[in-house]
Amino acid sequence: MTTQPLNPVPPPYWAVALNAPAPPLAKAAAKIPDPPGFSRATGGKSRAQQQASTAASKPVETDTLKVKKAWEIAMAPSKQIPMNAIMMYMSGNSLQIFSIMMVFMLFKGPIQGLISTNTVFAKFESEGTRAKLLGVKAVYVLMQFVLLALGVWKVNAMGLLPTTSSDWLAWESERQPLERAYFALG
Repeated sequence: MTTQPLNPVPPPYWAVALNAPAPPLAKAAAKIPDPPGFSRATGGKSRAQQQASTAASKPVETDTLKVKKAWEIAMAPSKQIPMNAIMMYMSGNSLQIFSIMMVFMLFKGPIQGLISTNTVFAKFESEGTRAKLLGVKAVYVLMQFVLLALGVWKVNAMGLLPTTSSDWLAWESERQPLERAYFALG
């Protein structure tokens, strides 16, 4: 029994046209001017793209971009405030594992953020940006403290902060007047 070789299927037309070199321009097409911002001499890059690539290499422009990115990172905790506030409200004020874990996570994030403030902004620090980064770091720390304040509010709403005089009644009977404590030592 003889087997006949399978005829390979030719590739589709679009694949052949895509891989083929561009046809030469006709005389009529050569007379059409390039659109604004396009030049064949620059390889298709627009003037704005060429200026952006050369401007990014300047140190002043690089420092401006670094400070802009540092501001984005500094304002990132402020975007978490509404989400965390809604989650704290929805978790309720009872002492359950879910609400306790939510409060733990709310305290954990800002504390880690405060500890790592200098390392977060270390990649943006240079001679030209050092003075500007002080304000950026201050805003970042302020946003972390706002998140911590949200956590304190939640702990107070759960009744875990001793804010009333009745919370201290257990220690009221153990307290001795200063005169008695002083004479007891002598």
